[in-house]
Amino acid sequence: MRKLFLFLALSLASLSAAYSQNVLESIAIDSGGRLSASLLVLETGQSLWILPDAPCPMRGVYRLPIVMAALAKVDQNKLKLEQKIVINKEDFISEIQSSLLRNEHPDGNLKISVKELLHHAITNDDGTASDVLLRLLGGPPVVMQYLAQLGIQDIKVLDTEKEMGKSRDRQYRNTATPKAMIKLLQALQETRALSPQSRDLLLKWMSDAETTPNSASSPNPARIKALLPASTPVAHKIGSSTNRNSMTAAHNDVGIITLPNGHHMAVAVFLTDSKAPHTSRDLTIAKITKVGWDAWAKK
Repeated sequence: MRKLFLFLALSLASLSAAYSQNVLESIAIDSGGRLSASLLVLETGQSLWILPDAPCPMRGVYRLPIVMAALAKVDQNKLKLEQKIVINKEDFISEIQSSLLRNEHPDGNLKISVKELLHHAITNDDGTASDVLLRLLGGPPVVMQYLAQLGIQDIKVLDTEKEMGKSRDRQYRNTATPKAMIKLLQALQETRALSPQSRDLLLKWMSDAETTPNSASSPNPARIKALLPASTPVAHKIGSSTNRNSMTAAHNDVGIITLPNGHHMAVAVFLTDSKAPHTSRDLTIAKITKVGWDAWAKK
């Protein structure tokens, strides 16, 4: 009888996983673009995915590995959080790109701490802060070396924000696969990527990002949070490109969700070259996340 119950439990679990996978695929069909996603419960290994190995333009999501690489240097005492950095007018990205630092200090000659730079890059999605951090690190190759040390090969940080501002096609060079991004989030949560202190600081900033404007004209949308209970702890980083010829190159969100049972669900959703309206793209990301929540929140 015990074996029968075990068999039935496993069969029901398999049916549930198959149903969730089918729902994921139906959402992808209606996304208006190429939807690539991975969801993983870090403590149990339960997972769902669609096109998990597809390279996708990260846009603002690419600030996450940059900030993590900088915090790793802080952990190694090669950078200090209170160290002051001078930002001049020539450091600013273009007017069509998002930068609160540029908007608030248009003449430059700004002294700012490394900690403030990190906060601006993650919470305010500031491209100037991101570029200054890259300069401090020694350029994109240092970020790539950091990722390689974590065993992550399919996240590519190759260009600065300034370079992306000069050519729209460059955004397709800074890519990540959903599977690789999940590996990065897992390394972050498990303190393999950073010290506990740096991890907690970064997760706090990622949790605070939901209420901070990511551009002069639009608020930072909930995306992966939108269909979850309001009190759900979520640390996330969005990435978005502008719309051109009715197509949006990148509409993304990645993060870590704390489930009611204390487990953590890592989510990476990338919507590429979508012709759907902005609100529909947000809802697509929310629906993908909700599939994982419905499958694992009560287990």
